Amino acid sequence: MTRRQLFAAAAATAAHPIPAATAPVALGTRRELFVDRFLIDRLTGTSLQLQTPRREADALLLDRPWEGQFSNYATVIRDAGEYRLYYRGLPEAGKDLTSAEVTCLAVSKDGKHFTRPELGLFDYAGSRQNNLILANQPPYSSNFSPFIDTRPNVAAEQRYKALAGTRKGGLVAFQSGDGIRWTKMRDEGVFLKGVFDSQNLAFWSETENKYLMYFRTFKSINGQRVRWISRTTSDDFLNWAEPEDMTFGGAPPEHMYVNQTHPYFRAPHIYIALAARFMPGRQVLSDEEARTSGVNPGYYKDCADAVLLTSRGGAAYDRVFKEAFLRPGLGVENWVSRTNYPALNTVATGDHEISFYTVSNYGQPGTHIRRYSLPMDRFASIRAGYDGGEALTRVFTFRGSRLLLNYSTSAPGGIRTEIQDDTGRPLPGLALEDSIELIGDQIERAVRWKQGADVSALAGKPVRLRMVLKDADVFALRFG
Repeated sequence: MTRRQLFAAAAATAAHPIPAATAPVALGTRRELFVDRFLIDRLTGTSLQLQTPRREADALLLDRPWEGQFSNYATVIRDAGEYRLYYRGLPEAGKDLTSAEVTCLAVSKDGKHFTRPELGLFDYAGSRQNNLILANQPPYSSNFSPFIDTRPNVAAEQRYKALAGTRKGGLVAFQSGDGIRWTKMRDEGVFLKGVFDSQNLAFWSETENKYLMYFRTFKSINGQRVRWISRTTSDDFLNWAEPEDMTFGGAPPEHMYVNQTHPYFRAPHIYIALAARFMPGRQVLSDEEARTSGVNPGYYKDCADAVLLTSRGGAAYDRVFKEAFLRPGLGVENWVSRTNYPALNTVATGDHEISFYTVSNYGQPGTHIRRYSLPMDRFASIRAGYDGGEALTRVFTFRGSRLLLNYSTSAPGGIRTEIQDDTGRPLPGLALEDSIELIGDQIERAVRWKQGADVSALAGKPVRLRMVLKDADVFALRFG
């Protein structure tokens, strides 16, 4: 079927009636990513498709004496014109929770190549020429996890906050005005009800109007202890509610190591979690391959990859995609225990690019921070193949005057869009046959009909979209 025949056949299809009582989603002007089925009513000949990150150049080789093969638990924060990379330094196996652990800071102007500032704050082997921001505090350097507090009217000296600690003493709250010099907010732990032997993180949620914490627990399933993620909330970062185990949308239980949940900076009502999926006892390397590659003897009999989880608040992840978001890849060095663990946060590294990072070559020579990239907002999409298909949204209201799509098509592919009323009837001038076909690859482009792109007359009214696709992806939409 040709493209013209496909769209003509779709236009001739009867409207899809829906119950008039269905409550519309209030979109306003916010951006919606197709990482879940939140805005989707029906997919016909289309599906939600996970995207594949692109491996970029390594961002930082962890080769200083205080870093080494067991460096881990990284966080990347973009603050004004600077990218900051926080991570644990640990050169020897089995030295967890000793003074061998330190917390380090590297910086970058582009988010692609990081250097170490000489901070002069802590002594290491008789010298202060290093990038340490925390040292000689074993319970905290193991899993120090900072964030910028975006709560309105936060005090300047508390602009940065962090959590760190162990099960024995609980998670301790830290504060900093510059993200470099840190002090405890309390000497004792502010939260005790977890295992914490991993990176435990927090952030301010503007949609839930609370601090959220996601932390390590274990759950007993069929007699086995499975590494799990739990959540708690706070109004002041010091007093936390009873924790809740996260759910995973009916996905089979798997070991989730670091969860790396964070509000996506271009759609903060959606929390993106790039979680490390740990597979204990799943050995890839032979003993000989391990000896040849120099992997520590205790760290090659497991493997790990990364999966994409999302949440819109509450104690629930939406795990649409059970397959890996990031496969380990070519090379035996990528198939050892605790490598491929994502760093916390995704950041913009170009006008049309986002990046995330992993700790790679764990427990072996050449441990480093690796960068991966995606086009802006493109974690997943609604996809149709060459034979075409369509997607129908839920009823919603919006503000603004134009519908903007993030999309990609092949040369013969395309997208046409119809706006319907809340009963499923095409609106005059905005039906499929009136739509100007979108072709190409754009991060944001206005949908047009024969009468133009202005849809401001519909603002505040309940409507829905019908998108007909051929060999195309739609990643995100918003009205503006």
